[in-house]
Amino acid sequence: MSDSTGVPAVDTIVVWCVAGTALAGLLVLLWRLARIILRIVGRLDEVADDWQGVPGRPGVPERPGVMARLDAIEDRLSNVEHELHPNSGASLRDAVDRVDRRTRQLTDD
Repeated sequence: MSDSTGVPAVDTIVVWCVAGTALAGLLVLLWRLARIILRIVGRLDEVADDWQGVPGRPGVPERPGVMARLDAIEDRLSNVEHELHPNSGASLRDAVDRVDRRTRQLTDD
């Protein structure tokens, strides 16, 4: 096979078509890569918003961050633990123990 057609105008057109196709392919690859990178950056932005929290704005309520939510969970857990252990007489465990003592007094085993 020869490298040219023998017609300089056709050879020039072929070279420009090959170069244009290669350039278009490169641009498509770069576009896809840019879309993937933008998608990843968008997801990382969402993760950062979830971690740090988002302040409220008109029409959108505030979303607390992970640390604020963990603090609220720890507070709720400490309240539950307070009810599960005998303490000042006001816990649920104290009430169950009182009912158990009264029930034992009312019935003979």
